[in-house]
Formats: sequence, C-alpha cells, structure tokens
Amino acid sequence: MDLIPKPDQVASAASNVAHKVFYGGLADLRPMPRTLIDDGPLREVYHYRPQKQVKSTGDPILLVTPLAAPAICFDLRRDCSLVEHFVKAGRPTYLVEYGEISFKDRNLGMEHWVDEVVPEAIKEVSAHAGGRPVHVIGWSLGGIFAALAAASDNKLPIASLTIVGSPFDVREVPLVAPLRPILKLTDGGIVTRVYRAMGGAPKPLVRRAFQLSSGTKILTKPIATLQHLDDAEWLAQIEAVDRFTANMIAYPGRTFGQLYHRMLKHNQLNTGKVNLSGHQIDLAAVKAPVLVFAGNTDGIAPIPAVKAIVPLLANAHEVRFEIVPGGHLGMLTGRAARHTTWVVMDEWITQYSTPDDRVPAQRTPGAKATKPAKKAAKKATAKKSPAKKAAPRKAPVKKAAAKKASDVAPDRSAIGSNRERRFSSSSSRDLAQKR
Repeated sequence: MDLIPKPDQVASAASNVAHKVFYGGLADLRPMPRTLIDDGPLREVYHYRPQKQVKSTGDPILLVTPLAAPAICFDLRRDCSLVEHFVKAGRPTYLVEYGEISFKDRNLGMEHWVDEVVPEAIKEVSAHAGGRPVHVIGWSLGGIFAALAAASDNKLPIASLTIVGSPFDVREVPLVAPLRPILKLTDGGIVTRVYRAMGGAPKPLVRRAFQLSSGTKILTKPIATLQHLDDAEWLAQIEAVDRFTANMIAYPGRTFGQLYHRMLKHNQLNTGKVNLSGHQIDLAAVKAPVLVFAGNTDGIAPIPAVKAIVPLLANAHEVRFEIVPGGHLGMLTGRAARHTTWVVMDEWITQYSTPDDRVPAQRTPGAKATKPAKKAAKKATAKKSPAKKAAPRKAPVKKAAAKKASDVAPDRSAIGSNRERRFSSSSSRDLAQKR
C-alpha cells in the first residue's frame, strides 16, 4: 500500500479487514484429502487421494516431516501447498508424520525415526504404489532423518532423495553462535538437567524458538501488516504461517538430548558419521541421487550450513545443490516456491522416475505387494502368450511414457532448473560466494 493510499487500495484494504472480521480470515486452510494407510509407534503414513480429473501415475513421493513441526508444512494452504502441487500433477503423494509427542515418549532417541519410522514409511509407500521406488523429500530435520535412513540401509527402495533446508554444519548457523560460550562455560550440564526434568522440549518453548528465528520480523510484523492490508495474498500467507507456528509439537527428551549434544555441541553431522545406539551411520553410504536445497534468506539453515552435506555424499549417484529464494519455511512453501523450488523438484523427479516397463525389476525383495499387483502376477503366469504377440504391446507403452515426459518438461528459465543459472539474484550469488 502506498504512503498515501489510492482509492482502490483503500477499498481492497476495507474488504480484506471485513473478510477477516466476519469470516475469520482470508487463507483457504482446507487440507488436501488423505487416507491413513499405515501406522505404528509415533508413525502415521498417509496417501493423498488423487483428483478425479487427473490420472495418478509414476513413482510415489514421500514427504518426511521434521520433528516438532506440524505436517501442514507441506500443505500450508491452497495454492501454497506442495502436496496440492504434486497431486494436481498426477504424482502419487504420501506423507509420514508422528502425532503428538508426550512425556511418556521421553526415552525415544533419534534411532527410532532413523531406523524405524522413516524406513518403514518408505517400504510401505513402495508397496502401496505397486513396488515402485520412492522419491523421498525431507524438510529441515526431516531431511536429516531421511539422509541418515538412506545411509543406514541402502537397500531401501529409494528412487531419489531431496533435502530441503537441513543444516549439516551448525557452526555456520548465526543463531547458534551466541550459545557457544555458554555451552563451554557450563559444559551443557544445566541444559541437560533441565530437558531431562521436562522430558524434552515442550510445545511453548519450540514455538517461541521458531518465532525468534525470524529475528526482526516479529517486531516489524504489525507495521508490515498495515502496509499490506490491501494485499489479500500476503495476508493469507501470514495467516497460514501463524497457524503453522501455533501447532508446533514437543521434542522427546532423549532425541532432544542427542540433537543438543551431537549436533549443537559437537557438530557431529559435519563429520559425515553419526553414532546411534552403537550403530554408526556414514553418509558416504548413500547411493541414491540427492538434490539439496538452501534458502537465500534462511536464518535457521543458512547456505553454508546446508551445503556442508555435499562433500559427505561421496558415493551418491548424483548430488545437485540449489539455492532458491526464501527463508526456512518460505523456500518450501512460500508464495514464490511454485515458480522456483517446486519447478526444480519436478525436473528432478522426472529425471529419476522409473519407466513403467522397468518397475518389476526395481521391486525390492521382501517388500509387500498390493493385492492388485498379486492378482496381475497370477493372471500373467496362468495365461502364457506367445512371444511374437507380446512384443508389439511394449512399443505403445514406451511411446506413451516418452510423450508424458515431454509434456511435463520444466521451464528451463525458472530459477534453479538451468544448471548455468544457479541463483535467483545478485544477493543470493553473493551469499553463495561467502560459503
């Protein structure tokens, strides 16, 4: 809004205020419809229902939620929902979340998520999708869990791994710098006693920490809101982010302790090797192709902190590092993400998708097959067709697959999709040079 508002701006502002007062808000917060397909201790795997007008085909996508953050990070609001984007594109989309964390879960460590929750979710999604390999996308701590799970068991049916805003070198996080002298002075003893007594990090503390990570935005938010009263999209995004922040989840005590001691104090992730309950995980064991995103204004996971994982993935099929506009949440599901981050994701998934005629070869031994897949297998063995008749049927399938790939070819001018144009602006290029 201009310093001296124009008549149309005043009208828009009045309409937005009235809509918020009488209808509760401007954001369309309806969640995308989903179905629970698997659950276990602090593990819920959901399948997002495909839209009737769009045929859902191809390798499935599994979205891995970070601890403490609600799963709505992937489904923030309509038109700013990564889930909605994938479902509308006809990609089979799944999500794993963990439910409410309480005091009784205080003894659960990181190994629960790395060795059980994420691997089981990957296997279940692969089985539900007919034995196809899975494109795993993890945001923040979810990206760290996904990377450690892939390194711990390289037999998991993973087609590709995407890590979004996950810090692997906490020395590069400005928010942590002021705490280091305190940690050295107290050796962390006081902090350890506090989180053990509380059974972890409670919701209010997690919520406040996320708000403080925004820095001056908390102080300037009221002024910014007044300046954007005529911008319904801006106001809707603020509403959605506020709802996300209000729904933070607690950290279990033992997991919080491991994150505090191993990541915060000793920066163990930056070595590429993490020891969980006597089991050492080496990130060099990751074989799948890996796409890594860093946000150019991310205060929680700055560019150098995220890029630290790249040299640790020595044996990955391919490692691609991208800088995109946005902060920690904005790079994933901000208003600009649909033209930046999501475009690169689409390109990556298309590049590493499995052709339909190669799916049986990719099926992992021991993975559960869905009932329709078993039926089809029985029908194929019972009805033996001559080799000459079977050959012509394969050609149309390959042709259709090729046509589909060309239909979803990304816009090469978009940020990050062109390998020669890595960064979005001079500011992000400057940030990259400082790494």
